[in-house]
Amino acid sequence: MPDVKVDTREIRCPVAEANIVVDCRGANCPVPLVETRRALRQAAEGDVIEVVGTHPASKLEIPMAVRALGLELLCVEGSDDDWVIRIRNTKQK
Repeated sequence: MPDVKVDTREIRCPVAEANIVVDCRGANCPVPLVETRRALRQAAEGDVIEVVGTHPASKLEIPMAVRALGLELLCVEGSDDDWVIRIRNTKQK
C-alpha cells in the first residue's frame, strides 16, 4: 500500500485564529523547537501560536516542551512529516 501524505497547510484546529504562525517546514531539530520557544517569548498572555512543520521528532518534542513549560497544548494534527501544532500562551510576561 502506498504512503499517504496529508497536506496540513489547510488544516485548522477548532479554536480562534493564530496570533503568531511559526513555519518550520523543511527545518530539522533543534530549529522548530528553538523557533517555537522564540515565538512563545514574544507572545502575549492568551495568544495562540501555530507551528507548522515537517520534522517527525519535532512533532513529539514541541508538545513535550509545551507541557513542561505549563502552557496549553490546543492540538497536534497531521502526519509525522507534515503537521500543525497549536499552543495557547497562558503565562504573563
